[in-house]
Amino acid sequence: MLLEVKEINKNFGGVKAIQDFSITAERGDIIGIIGPNGAGKTTVFNVISGVYTPDSGSVFLDGKEITRLEQYLITRYGISRTFQNIRLFKGLSVLENVMCAFDPCSNYTIIGGLLPTAKRRAEEKRGKEICEHYLNVVGLTAYKNERPENLPYGLQRRLEIARALTCQPKVLLLDEPAAGLNPTEVKELTELINRLSEEISFAILLIEHRLELVMGLSQRIHVLNFGKTIAVGTPDEIKENPEVIKAYLGEEERKC
Repeated sequence: MLLEVKEINKNFGGVKAIQDFSITAERGDIIGIIGPNGAGKTTVFNVISGVYTPDSGSVFLDGKEITRLEQYLITRYGISRTFQNIRLFKGLSVLENVMCAFDPCSNYTIIGGLLPTAKRRAEEKRGKEICEHYLNVVGLTAYKNERPENLPYGLQRRLEIARALTCQPKVLLLDEPAAGLNPTEVKELTELINRLSEEISFAILLIEHRLELVMGLSQRIHVLNFGKTIAVGTPDEIKENPEVIKAYLGEEERKC
């Protein structure tokens, strides 16, 4: 199993943000995680990526436990992510933004970090080539010297994805990648995610409020509500699940 999350729990004071959450993913999977605001979806991503340490439970990547590793090590082992709110460096170019993400995956010593050694120069060259490749993959080559704040919102989202791809992840976590996008941009994003899944052998976990996007992309969907998993199934199964309908619409709406 590529990714295996086993019964993770995370509390914040008296708030049970995640309760006994489990999920598995293999290469080529696109798995959706949906639920109302405050359901615990981003907390799941924060635990998997090492932002938070769970109170209990385990996370395994390719059979290796990564539950309590530092974030940069988890990235190096093969988990990358995007965020709900775009987090780009406005003082840097598009290419430089992507190159920043390569740093945890670079391979030179402390001496190389201080002095321009041959190994460091070779590693920087390799990193630039990788970053330019992924800019091309998401269709941003023509913008590599632009400032990210000058790009349309949809292209800024693509830039975040390129940055996440730079460390060549085994698992890509996309946290609301369609937030703020117009219908045309959502369609283009859906096509991009499908293409990435086909061309790159990795697993994608997707948090998204736009149900048409997550239903159209995912082979399997986990539904959270108040930190608990209330349903797991195919998109068709999730659409018809009464607990899911209740969580999204509420009892009164269902009676109307």
